Parts: sequence; C-alpha cells; structure tokens
Amino acid sequence: MMKLVSWNVNGLRACVKKGFLDVMDELDADVFCVQETKLQEGQIDLDLPEYYQYWNYADKKGYSGTAIFTKIEPESVAYGLGIDEFDHEGRVITLEFDEYYVVTCYTPNSQSELARLPFRMEWENHFREYLKHLEETKPVVLCGDLNVAHQEIDLKNPKTNHKNAGFSDEERGKFTELLESGFIDSFRYFYPDTEEVYSWWSYRFKAREKNAGWRIDYFCVSKELEDQLADATIHTEIYGSDHCPVELVIE
Repeated sequence: MMKLVSWNVNGLRACVKKGFLDVMDELDADVFCVQETKLQEGQIDLDLPEYYQYWNYADKKGYSGTAIFTKIEPESVAYGLGIDEFDHEGRVITLEFDEYYVVTCYTPNSQSELARLPFRMEWENHFREYLKHLEETKPVVLCGDLNVAHQEIDLKNPKTNHKNAGFSDEERGKFTELLESGFIDSFRYFYPDTEEVYSWWSYRFKAREKNAGWRIDYFCVSKELEDQLADATIHTEIYGSDHCPVELVIE
C-alpha cells in the first residue's frame, strides 16, 4: 500500500506554526505533497529525517511554490513543464517511482474578473500534454490545488459563482478534457454523489464554520491505475490552512 497526501498550506512557515509537522506525523504518508509554500530557498529548515525533500520555488518572493516529501527515494526528479513561459512560478514537481510518476501541481488562479484566464487556458493545454507525454512511459498520479471546482456538486454556491475564477465554464471544460484524456478523479470515483465535502474555504464570512466551501484539491490518476485504487479521503477535520489535506491510498 502507498499512501499519498496533498495539501495547499497557504504559506508553509505560517502552517508550521499552526501544526503542520503534527499533521505530517499523524497522516504518516509515504509521499506528502504541498502547494503554495510561499518560500525561497533557505527560508525554512524542516527536520524530516524519514523523508527526502524536493522543492520548487517561484522567482517572485512569497508567492506560489511547491514541495514533495517522500520516504521512497525517486528514480528521477523534474521541476516545471520544461516551457519557460510557465516555469518561473514553482508550480510543478514530478517524481518518478518504480510503477508510476507522482506529479504535484499548483494550477494558476484565473484571478478576479478572470484577468489571467488566457494564461490559465494555455497552461491547461501544455500541462495536459505534459501528463500525456509522461504516460507514454508509465502511469501518472497527479495531485494538488488544481484551482477548479469541476461540477456543481463540488462547491456550496454554484449559481452565484458561475463565472468566477475556479468555476468558469472554460476552467471546468479543461478539467473535463483532462478526465476524458484518461484520468480518474479519485474522490468522485469512490464517492460519486457525496455532497458538501470541500477542500477549500474562504477566510471571509465564516465560510469554514458554515461549510461554504469548494473542492479544488485533487488526486487524479491514469486509468491504468484504476484497479489499484484503495481509497480517497478529504481531511476536512484538519486545520492550519484555508485548504485541508486530501489523501489517496494505492495498493
């Protein structure tokens, strides 16, 4: 069994002060992926003796960034998509293991009034191509904050958010394309009709208290791995960020 966890920590230094290491300890994942570290190299020193650590930093300080902590040493490591336009924000890390790749991703936000939607659409196409290229070698486990609620069931207020970042027709369409290209949304695979389970809540309007959230953090896997899927969990009970961790167990 392999246990993988993904968490948008919304600033790792802040999250460490709110119990990040306790959560790591409690969940005891083989592979623990984080997004939105908001760090530069040398700004944090995590004492994780059981884990190999891999970091991808944004050029811009205090912005974006990803990391993966893994108990199993990977066969290879890659950072970014290999496309200059998209590789300055520290958004992607790929680890190659024996049976599959693990890719963690912090998808660009389309921003208010969808100001960054054109960039996001370009990103989506290149990222999907990148994943499909990896699949030519071995299956892929993709995780992270993908910044999209796919269906109306995936957020509390679909009608009022219809044209907002994260729930625009364009973004949802790209997620559909990813699934149609041969990926499984693991949470929906196990819980197709489960409502009111979210992974992100605004810090405003007491949103978490009211569970007015969005499910925008995912584990998506190549169809080839379908028979090995054991369980998918969204840890809504865990605090420390405006997102909660999501988990996948693979046999």
